[in-house]
Amino acid sequence: MRVRRLAGAFSIVEHPLEPGVLGAPPHTHSNEDETSFVIDGEIGVLIGEEEFRAGAGSYVLKPRGVLHAFWNPGHEPARILEIISPAGFERYFEELAGVLSAGGPPDLGRISEIAGGHGLTFHLELVPAILERHRLTLG
Repeated sequence: MRVRRLAGAFSIVEHPLEPGVLGAPPHTHSNEDETSFVIDGEIGVLIGEEEFRAGAGSYVLKPRGVLHAFWNPGHEPARILEIISPAGFERYFEELAGVLSAGGPPDLGRISEIAGGHGLTFHLELVPAILERHRLTLG
């Protein structure tokens, strides 16, 4: 994952996504709007109660306050750019990387604490159904 902050207006995060993997569990942002641009492959997306697929060259709009998740439903790697506005949410990814690099099972309590500090709310109760419906694993 690569993160760039551009003059405070927005940040860009590049997400590589292996086949059959949930890229982000269902969540909502209270402070940011996101736009995903699919560079390679195909992603599955949940926005609100709608699920759909988006292929290379597609844009996916995910407004703040609206539940969303994404995954790779295909057999090939996918790559997306997340354009997040306003900037600042890239700090969440930096803090998350610190927790995940510690090795061993992720500290879910610490991840929830970091998420809450950035206005991010996970809806983990929806994860099992998404994993089963799309035959996914956790990324």
